Amino acid sequence: MNEALLSRIEDASLNASAPAQQRWLDGWLLRYSPGKARRARCINAVAAGRLPLDQKLVYATAIFAEAKLPMVARITRFTQPPELDSQLAALGWPAVDTTRVLVLTDLKRPAPAPLPAGTEWVLQSPVEYALAVGELRGSPPLQRQAHVERLLTSPVPYQGYVVRRLDDGCVLACGQSAREGDLVGLYDVFTRETQRGQGLAIALCERLLAQAATEGAVVAYLQVEGTNSSALRVYQRLGFVDGYSYHYREAPAAG
Repeated sequence: MNEALLSRIEDASLNASAPAQQRWLDGWLLRYSPGKARRARCINAVAAGRLPLDQKLVYATAIFAEAKLPMVARITRFTQPPELDSQLAALGWPAVDTTRVLVLTDLKRPAPAPLPAGTEWVLQSPVEYALAVGELRGSPPLQRQAHVERLLTSPVPYQGYVVRRLDDGCVLACGQSAREGDLVGLYDVFTRETQRGQGLAIALCERLLAQAATEGAVVAYLQVEGTNSSALRVYQRLGFVDGYSYHYREAPAAG
């Protein structure tokens, strides 16, 4: 896949996941949101910088300690310097949580599958959406509030939708998109556990993609845990293919 396109997707995903709690440290974009998403509470090494690694780690450790968060580095094909992954491994930082970035390079306006009878497709405000997906996931209140804050302050506007029952208003599935120019990312696609296997995720994603195509998007991307085989099957049915993957490295516990 075109390397320039993948680099643009990486930039777009960084923009879409920007929390209010972030600062630069010699080429490192430090993010320390208390929310659930790891991409909003990690080190992104986007430039090599000038300081030695051990000194940068001292400074970063103090920032994450003040935020009361574990220190985690996100390692991608774009990480600078490229040897940072092996350097952290040598320091005893274990690799965890591989994520696959999937890409749909020929986004056409699909004809969305019909929703199940007795349900509706509803646009949500950022606050409504963050609370809805937090309820589905069982996220603690602090993570829900951090998600609200991130959506409200995001430099890339989100559009979040839910599929809910008409009779009692119960949210069955949800998903949101963040469009930047001709790129659109799908985020936080989630189906209530008791409703899985009924095609809700497919129908929801098709609607998000169709809307984005109407607005000018020609390439779509999303991120999915490497071990989430059921989600991978859904996205592959939609035409997504592997673009690249990334993983995290966790700082060893003190002592």
